[in-house]
Amino acid sequence: MINGQSILPAIRDMRDLERFLSSDFELGVLLEIHMSRLDSIFRLLGKHDKKVFIHMDLIQGMKADEYATEYVCQTFKPFGIISTKGNVIVKAKQNDVVTVQRLFLIDSTSLEKSIKHIERSKPDYIEVLPGIVPKYIQRVKEKTGIPVFAGGLIETKEEVKAALDAGASVITTSNRKLWSD
Repeated sequence: MINGQSILPAIRDMRDLERFLSSDFELGVLLEIHMSRLDSIFRLLGKHDKKVFIHMDLIQGMKADEYATEYVCQTFKPFGIISTKGNVIVKAKQNDVVTVQRLFLIDSTSLEKSIKHIERSKPDYIEVLPGIVPKYIQRVKEKTGIPVFAGGLIETKEEVKAALDAGASVITTSNRKLWSD
């Protein structure tokens, strides 16, 4: 769990944002939001006492690099930053922001390379995608000693339970049907 939540709602559009704002969740993840909307979104979040991770790789109109990360961290002060890029993770950590390094498991080579990148960037959390492979959630957690988020392709409450049982700290999902604890 993080902030008492086992589910982190992943917000893809304004309808998701409205649902998140009216929910009991305190913490969510911003995905696929245009950079021009960040200011108004953060004002809304503040009015509703909500916090978010920003997925830097998916913010439209903004290059996911250390300069954009510095800007986002200093301007909007998000709860956290998610990225596949080690330089983004390092810059966010320098700005005292919680970090999540996302990794895509497509084969054993990608797993080993990802572990090496994680050893260099030292994120606070790791997000494993797809999150429907419990044995790899457990393996990543054991190899790194870093808490794991599970995301991607999780469609049922049984898959949520399997990922949590495998050691995931939290599930990230844009599937609104799963936005309940």
